[in-house]
Amino acid sequence: MSLLKRSREINMLEGPLLKKVFLFALPLMITNMLQVFYNAADMIIAGLSHVDGAIGSIGTTGAMINLILNIFMGFSVGTNVVVARNIGKGDSKAVSASVHSSLIVGLITGVFCAILGFFVCRPVLELLGDKGHILELATLYTRIYFAGVPFIALSNYLIAIFRAKGDTATPLLILASSGLLNVILNLFFVLVCGMSVDGVALATVLSNVVSTVWLGIKLMHDSSDCRLDLKKLKLEKTAVREIIRDGLPAGVQGALFSLSNMLIQSTIIGFNNRLCPGGSDIIDGNAAAMNLEGFAYVATNSVYQASVTFTSQNYGAGKYRRIGKVMGSCYLVTGIIAVAAGAILLVFHKPILSLYSLAPVSEEIAMLRMKIMLTPYFTLAFMEVGSGVLRGLGRSTTSTLISLVGSCVLRLVWIWTVVPLVGELWIVYLSYPISWALTAIAHFTVSETIRRRYVKRAEISA
Repeated sequence: MSLLKRSREINMLEGPLLKKVFLFALPLMITNMLQVFYNAADMIIAGLSHVDGAIGSIGTTGAMINLILNIFMGFSVGTNVVVARNIGKGDSKAVSASVHSSLIVGLITGVFCAILGFFVCRPVLELLGDKGHILELATLYTRIYFAGVPFIALSNYLIAIFRAKGDTATPLLILASSGLLNVILNLFFVLVCGMSVDGVALATVLSNVVSTVWLGIKLMHDSSDCRLDLKKLKLEKTAVREIIRDGLPAGVQGALFSLSNMLIQSTIIGFNNRLCPGGSDIIDGNAAAMNLEGFAYVATNSVYQASVTFTSQNYGAGKYRRIGKVMGSCYLVTGIIAVAAGAILLVFHKPILSLYSLAPVSEEIAMLRMKIMLTPYFTLAFMEVGSGVLRGLGRSTTSTLISLVGSCVLRLVWIWTVVPLVGELWIVYLSYPISWALTAIAHFTVSETIRRRYVKRAEISA
């Protein structure tokens, strides 16, 4: 518990940074990895239902679900940036206004996404190439999942508020507990009640309800300027404008990323329908590998969150030289984490993949994807940190434009041109590391140029 206590209310404006970045990111990393573990448990337990295609059907929904969820996920990034910036400025009134306004924004966007997702999921899944029983299972899972989206949205905004003030330990404890509840409910619905993907989705909804209520109660008892007071819940014009300004580009970026991933997912489904007619070997293997890659992603993404928060607070305080040290610390930490996470997953892939009850062909597909994606995973980690620094500097739109050109557009061109020429599955996966590397270079170059410009302006005005 001493480590968790020390991670609360980290002073980001003074003192050495490397240790503080690590202490901020560690609870967040554990939190996110537990979430991925629980998501992996969803697939593993769904496989225990012995319903053909249960694992693959859940896997095919990911890009479509993320497309819609990124609408509010982007605004939650805006909440993190705005609250952290106001904390850095020492503006108590602005902190409170941004906290209460963001929660209303979260509820509105969550309800909108739930309604949208419920009605568009089946036609979108059909466009992606889902057919027959895979389509029916995927639609059932998605519609139940979207019933809980308002709670997922509020949970993300509450977590963003805790992170903005330097507290990553509270979300860790709450999400770990609700995630354990998710696993228990999974086992109950699937093994006791005889359900399949519907039971897994229902367990996810109920566990998110619990975590949202718990997080809200904790914030109501908080002693800082971020304290939640239900009587103060209202949309404050300035706060909403700033949240939209910093969050909308992130939401657009996430949505367009999901669109490009949907195209890639559709291409993979096409390979499956052509090479495994009537079966799901390729989509099962791809889904399992994606699930495992999630562990590496959330580990590095925790440093992305650190880069957003540390940069935002120092930007609000006008400490532009210190932001350079923030960048260096975040790049070092995320690089080490990415290499270690990728190595662990690749070395222990056999026993881990065996948990998914995959067919031999599916295991080969999963390993093919993991080798191509995880070996250069540090490039994704660097891309994320560069994006986070730009958002913290108030350049969310710039970050979005770089990401869209460097990742989305490049991947689309790759899928439309290179993939048809080669006609092999591995060439589809190769589009990811190439786009990561190019985008990472662009993010670093632009963020460092902007930071140095702020340093010069501060020196001239002094």
